[in-house]
Amino acid sequence: MTSPAAISGPGAFRVLVLGSAAGGGLPQWNCGCATCRAAWADPAMHQGQVSLAVTADGGAHWFLVNASPDLRAQILATPELHPHPGHLRHSPIAGVILTNGEVDAVAGLLSLREGHAFSIHGHERVLDLLDMNPIFNVLDRARVPRLSLTPGEPFEPQLPDGTPSGLEVTAFEVAGKVAWYMEGVAGTPRETPGDTLGLTFRPKGQPGPVVHVLTACARIDDALRARLDGADLVFFDGTLWTDDEMIAQGLAPKTGAQMGHLPMSGPDGAIEGLNGVAIRQKVFVHVNNSNPAHLPGSPERQAIEAAGWVLPSVNQGFSP
Repeated sequence: MTSPAAISGPGAFRVLVLGSAAGGGLPQWNCGCATCRAAWADPAMHQGQVSLAVTADGGAHWFLVNASPDLRAQILATPELHPHPGHLRHSPIAGVILTNGEVDAVAGLLSLREGHAFSIHGHERVLDLLDMNPIFNVLDRARVPRLSLTPGEPFEPQLPDGTPSGLEVTAFEVAGKVAWYMEGVAGTPRETPGDTLGLTFRPKGQPGPVVHVLTACARIDDALRARLDGADLVFFDGTLWTDDEMIAQGLAPKTGAQMGHLPMSGPDGAIEGLNGVAIRQKVFVHVNNSNPAHLPGSPERQAIEAAGWVLPSVNQGFSP
């Protein structure tokens, strides 16, 4: 596997795209849809499940946005995340910031269990899901604290030694739904504040680039458009091309709306919903294996590129 895309901004603030696919990755291990068949035949199309890494100190320390089930392979493929020379045990990963409690956002935490200190930040509802499952107790809370974040309140995550990271993070509520494995559990509503978050990153205390990350989003409204207006870089949910894509391909009985995701296309989709919003660079992430926009040269890929959107690929660079 080759190194993931690097997104570099002025100074020491950077983002790495570790993976941009939705749950299951591309190709999905058991799928023979048209897009997966193309990816089985062409390793250049392979994508791990979505996770990003953000640094404010030039790469000495990184904070992950979600912990993909593919995280170990993503770390192996990313020299910036390798242990630094001269240490018996070391990792530049200083923390993980969770946007939801889905399997493809939290399962990779279990790959970080070998006694390294880092922090886990998440809404109390998502942290409660971790607390409910004792398998996550392999992460020693004395070394790996679980820290609740409050939407709308900026915070500066600390490094493992307690010093400031130089990164300012603000979580905000996004329309979505409860984690899939909690659907149908007695007494669990479909959507409660905290189930799905967006994140805003900027260098702490300086006029640097502003980056928004929304790996899931079920609705674009005026408040969200206003929040994203003027951004240097936005990573946005691009799960499906059309709302009924999974049904039309015979892959699943749910629409995108039922899964808590907007389509890319159509009058209610992300492309139209953010049309006219001043975003310097727009990048789709959490792109499902069924989405034909994965296919280079496809009409769907041409349509997103014509609208100013990008699907990140390995070794692709951006400048926020």
